[in-house]
Amino acid sequence: MTWSNGSSVSTPDDRSPHILLVEDEPELVTPLHRLLQQQGYQVEVAYDGDSAWQQLILEDPDPDVRHAFDLLVLDWMLPGYSGYQICQTLRSRGDQTPILFLTAKDTVDDRVLGLDAGADDYLVKPFQLRELLARIRALLRRPPLLSEGYPENPEVAPSLRVENLLLDPLNQLLYLQDQPINLSEKETQLLQLFMSHPGQLLTHEQIIAHLWPQDKPSSNVLAAQVRLLRRKIEAHSSADPSPLIRTVYGKGYRFCPEAATCTGGE
Repeated sequence: MTWSNGSSVSTPDDRSPHILLVEDEPELVTPLHRLLQQQGYQVEVAYDGDSAWQQLILEDPDPDVRHAFDLLVLDWMLPGYSGYQICQTLRSRGDQTPILFLTAKDTVDDRVLGLDAGADDYLVKPFQLRELLARIRALLRRPPLLSEGYPENPEVAPSLRVENLLLDPLNQLLYLQDQPINLSEKETQLLQLFMSHPGQLLTHEQIIAHLWPQDKPSSNVLAAQVRLLRRKIEAHSSADPSPLIRTVYGKGYRFCPEAATCTGGE
C-alpha cells in the first residue's frame, strides 16, 4: 500500500469535515490519520469500539459545543464493541451519519451483511488510497436532507408522530389510530423520511439516494415501494379521499397529513 498520493496539502479548520477513524492497527492508523489531515479533514482516532462509542455519545458541559462527526471510517473487527455493532446501534437509534466500513472481511456475504446493517459504503483491505479518498468525498457530498429530522442524541429511540400516525423505526411498526402495522425495513425507512419532511417535495433522486445509497435502482423500484406502503396505510385508515403520500408526476412525492400545506400531486 503506497501512502503518497501526490496531492496538495490542505490545512484543516473549524469548517472542515469532521471524521472519526476507528481502527485497531497502529501501522494503518498513523499514515491514514496523516493522509486525511493532509486532505484538509479534521480527524479523531479511536483504537477500539468502546472508546469509539464514548466519542460518539460524548457530551460537553457547554450546550453550544457539538461533538458531531460528518463521517465514520470504521473497522469491522475491533476489540470490545465491534464496528458492526456500532453501525447497527447507531442506525437503530436514528443516527444517519455516513459510515464507511474499512475491513479485511472480503466475502460477498460480509459486504451484504455490513450494508444491510446500515453502512453506506464498504472498502476491503488492502485498498488504493485514491479509491478511499474518492469514496470519502462521495459520502461527504450526500445531500443534507438525509440527516435532517432525526434526533441529535443517539441515546433516544427515534419514534416519530404526525397526527394519528406513530412510527417506531426500531421495531418496524406503524401505529395508525392505535392499530399496529408491520413494515418492512425499506417501508420503515421510506415512511421515516416522509414523516420527517411533511408537505415537502422529495424528489425521486433524493429518496433513492436515501434508501439505496449503493444500488441506485430505477424509479420503478421506488414506485413499487411507495405502492406497497400506501396499500398498508389505506387498508387501516378510514375512508379519506385525500392520499397521505401524493405523487408529483415527473418529480417525486409529498407526504401530506392534514396539518401540512400541500399543493400539486395526487
